[in-house]
Amino acid sequence: MEEKTHLAHGFDIAAIRRAAANLDDGAVTEGYQADREAVIAMLNDALATELLCVLRYKRHYYTVSGPNTGHIKAEFLEHAQQEQDHADRIAERIVQLNGSPNFNPATLTARSHAEYDDSEDVQAMIRANLIAERVAIESYRQMIAAIGDKDPTTRSMLVDIMSVEEEHADDMRDLLA
Repeated sequence: MEEKTHLAHGFDIAAIRRAAANLDDGAVTEGYQADREAVIAMLNDALATELLCVLRYKRHYYTVSGPNTGHIKAEFLEHAQQEQDHADRIAERIVQLNGSPNFNPATLTARSHAEYDDSEDVQAMIRANLIAERVAIESYRQMIAAIGDKDPTTRSMLVDIMSVEEEHADDMRDLLA
């Protein structure tokens, strides 16, 4: 039986040293407390949502037209780029957790929490984007709650992404006004 040696601040030295084993597990040590497979599944759904949002914003960016829509077009492009950054961060985290990011386009819409939109009307585009942002915010809120303190790295990433989604929702709301 292994004797636990603790430092003055309460760290378990044996557990820290065991982290050097199982190098194939990469960033996932035996101290990882979340259900890794469940977190990967949640993240793959979030990845699908972000990818669909990129596609929706890009479509809106390229198809929006009319007088005084330049600022709206610019907002759509900025949001598309930020959603792509979210997708990249999520995919990277899935790999860190020894999972495989699911980029399968055949199942993208089924796995996404948000909807695709092919509106032609500028106000309908903005409304669809606001709805999607609100859906994303609630999805991230629920993921953050489900993960709790069991995976601080994933939680922190989701909190960061959710804060940007909240900014996007505010932007879309302001454009609707």
